[in-house]
Amino acid sequence: MTHHPGLLRTAPLQGETTSSLICRIASCYGMEARVLRSCWHWRNYQPGHDGGGARADAEVLLNAAGRQLLAGLCGVKEDVLARALPSWEQEDAKLPAEEDQVPAAAWRIGSAVTGPAAFGCRLCTARRTGTAVRVVRYAPLWSRVCVRHGRWLLDADADQPHEHLDVRHLPEVTAAQRRWTGVARRAVRAGAEPERVFALSHAVVARWWEQALHWERETAWPRRLHQVAGGNAGTELDWWRIVGRDAVVFPEVVAVADALLDPAMTELAWADSGAGRPRPLPADGVFCRRLGERIGREWLGPLAATDYGGPLTSWMGAIIRIRRGAGGPPGYANDPWWLRQEHQPATMAGQLRVLSKEKRAPGSGRMWRAAVPAEQRALITSAIESAEEQLLQLRGVQTGPTADVAQRLLRSLRHSAALIDNAWKRTALAAANAGMPVEDVAQWAEMSPDALINMLTARQEDGG
Repeated sequence: MTHHPGLLRTAPLQGETTSSLICRIASCYGMEARVLRSCWHWRNYQPGHDGGGARADAEVLLNAAGRQLLAGLCGVKEDVLARALPSWEQEDAKLPAEEDQVPAAAWRIGSAVTGPAAFGCRLCTARRTGTAVRVVRYAPLWSRVCVRHGRWLLDADADQPHEHLDVRHLPEVTAAQRRWTGVARRAVRAGAEPERVFALSHAVVARWWEQALHWERETAWPRRLHQVAGGNAGTELDWWRIVGRDAVVFPEVVAVADALLDPAMTELAWADSGAGRPRPLPADGVFCRRLGERIGREWLGPLAATDYGGPLTSWMGAIIRIRRGAGGPPGYANDPWWLRQEHQPATMAGQLRVLSKEKRAPGSGRMWRAAVPAEQRALITSAIESAEEQLLQLRGVQTGPTADVAQRLLRSLRHSAALIDNAWKRTALAAANAGMPVEDVAQWAEMSPDALINMLTARQEDGG
């Protein structure tokens, strides 16, 4: 097959994957991408999802002859492609040596080459190229908002149909991206890498996101989540909580990053630790209370302060050790921006795979568990086990008059029943506040929707 320079010029987009550019070139010539890809000798197979289908974040690495061929096909000089395509000069052991004149290519996964890959905005692509086709670009989370069109651009590594979320009616998300520019500059002035500051802050807020399903006072996140889901997440709440998480929590991630870089906040953490007189971090510490205020949640302080073992308390511990001159040799223990592996939030792709398996597993009860706080599940389990134990005691030999024994057991059973009753009502309230449709909660509670609404209203008025 003879290769000729491209008749149609196809300019690369900044940060675009090489695979995405090849697909766009094929589209310009009205052919399928696989036909154009036959111009290269492939050294491995195209990566795909577990359930079948090609990965949108699949990347292509080329040898010298392969790069020369691509430059000719798109009618763009190689130095221009080198500046635009992050993977352009990446090496791969599967590719032949430089002196080999055979155009060769190898498949890789984008995140393993350069970093996280996301879909591009098709409207922006159409404005730049005249064609509204799919584009995949390398883009960190802090640059995912298309300000012009009000879109949050989603990860390209997950097996799901959406390329973006509509955030036109969430100005706080767009404002957060603008604000991040200043936060990143502050990080550089403080001697910290902006990428690591963002990663730690994202881990802190993502941990709160998992807990927030049980926070009765949280209203901003459910509102935003329903908004990006098209108005109502409905029965797919658990799916939308995965897909919409990063867009919904983005304003808080930037706010937390800004707060952790503030020397005044560092002083508060130091004061909470007792400064010169060390003491355990208190549940009512000023640092966490002020942090909650800075993200618009005055009630969050005690919840954040008692979330031991998370990335926030790890950051505080590192700050305190530095101030005290304590700890071992330089390393993660003295690095406040070190994000431990166990603190890294699960990716959208990973969570969707788990969710898919749960849906296929019969009787998983995933919606119930998604809505019930862990501590309340433990309370219900404990209460039931206590009730069962007391019932079993009725069959044994008891000391004392039968009437007295029965009275003691009945009092205990009433106590257990009260605990169970309180737990399921709190569960229903948390689920409704988190966005589960009232009809679904009512079906779970075996009540009519009207009766459930009356019960929830009364409980909220009582401060329950």
